[in-house]
Amino acid sequence: MMTTAVLARERVGSTGLSAGLLPALVSATTFGLAGSLARSLLDLGWSPAAVVVARVGGAFLVLFLPCLMLLRRIGLPSARQSGRMVVYGLVPVALAQLCYFSSVQYLSIGVALLLEYLAPVLLIGWHWARNRRRPALRVLLGAGLALAGLVLVLDLTGDLNLNPVGVAWGLGAAGCLCVYFLLSEEAGVSAPIHPLLLTTVSTGVGGLVIILLGITGVLPVTARTGQTLVAGHAVTWLLPAALLILITAVLAYLTGIVAIRVLGSSVASFVALSEVIFAVIFAAVLLGQHPSLTQLVGGGLILTGIAVVQRGEAVQTADRRSTEADEAEVD
Repeated sequence: MMTTAVLARERVGSTGLSAGLLPALVSATTFGLAGSLARSLLDLGWSPAAVVVARVGGAFLVLFLPCLMLLRRIGLPSARQSGRMVVYGLVPVALAQLCYFSSVQYLSIGVALLLEYLAPVLLIGWHWARNRRRPALRVLLGAGLALAGLVLVLDLTGDLNLNPVGVAWGLGAAGCLCVYFLLSEEAGVSAPIHPLLLTTVSTGVGGLVIILLGITGVLPVTARTGQTLVAGHAVTWLLPAALLILITAVLAYLTGIVAIRVLGSSVASFVALSEVIFAVIFAAVLLGQHPSLTQLVGGGLILTGIAVVQRGEAVQTADRRSTEADEAEVD
């Protein structure tokens, strides 16, 4: 039987993790909506780069004035914070989307997503190598369940053309996603950046980079106005564009940063896998693309894997804190 002391340690470790689940799920849900909303603009004749510019550039414009008000209260960021925000805008916001869109030119969307969402596994390896501490068995088991579920949800059937160029771009997207989680957390940062400031500057930098790539001809940036379909109803293009900006960028990034700072990059990255589940749900509701039984089973495996990872991380964190406290008492 588990002793009372161990149960107490688990409760201490799990309290903070549970508090971060709500913003993490909100972030995953809102990110998952992006694909269905983007489809309505792509069907109208928008290029993928134009969708990205509208999404992140619009988020910057929405957050600009609130960010100025915040800066009046907290002061200007330091040079180190400014550099961190620029890297955040270049890598997780701009380069990640460039890698993903480049990947889907050579691979199916399902394979490209699978490669990108190898990020949680890469993060486990990163923390393992950095801290020289093997992850708990529960964390490794949960990781396996979540990735197996991801394969089922993405429904990787048919001819899998693993073009090496596309695989390289997909792994690049995974690396950029790792940077997103690592830069969003506060661990080891002496002066954390306010989530509003981080989101505003990074979306501004990311949007500017995509625009420059469009001007130089690296990426085609084309957009059209008119009517498009959302959930089978004809609506003006402004509706999906506004939802992309307010829901899938502003709300998604803000809640994502908050969640990562509570959960840590490793656990948050696995919760983010639920984005794929929400993307399938929104595709069914808005696009009529109903999930198969295999995808439903995969969704269940992802949720189970997330729960196992969270539980394993909670126990490991509680045990580590208990050990540190015991060592402090001895000293």
